[in-house]
Amino acid sequence: MKALLLIMVGCALLLAPAWVAGGAGKTPPPEAKAVWQHITEQSPYTSWGAWPDYQGKQISRSPHGPYHRVYVNQAGLSSAKTPVAHGTIEVKEVLTAKGKLKGVVVQYKVKGYNPKGGDWFWAKYTAQGRVRAEGKLAGCIACHSALKDNDYVMVHYFR
Repeated sequence: MKALLLIMVGCALLLAPAWVAGGAGKTPPPEAKAVWQHITEQSPYTSWGAWPDYQGKQISRSPHGPYHRVYVNQAGLSSAKTPVAHGTIEVKEVLTAKGKLKGVVVQYKVKGYNPKGGDWFWAKYTAQGRVRAEGKLAGCIACHSALKDNDYVMVHYFR
């Protein structure tokens, strides 16, 4: 009986970080609606960090509007080299010239999702979360493949 209790306590301690993080350790399926729910309700992206070399509001390039701000979940921030960890989610807020949220784009690393495209799932949303596009988006892949050696990540450079 004591052995069973010790095993249960040990398991609880191992799982505690995921419980404390409010389910942040769980990753959604590669579906835009599920990803939106994850990044806005289960693990709000605005509470995440940023790449150490890319923080705050930044000047953007097309097609992401004049400015943007990037957030990265812990799986991504814990990745010291490429390829980044599966489960990495990078959220880019697309901002107007006045800094108003215009839309959200997501780059999400899903094991086995798209090996030819670095296993990245892509999604584009309105500021309110309506899905504009999702999946193996040719435009995203084409642009980001310029940094294929950096695992398709354009705003942080791994060493």
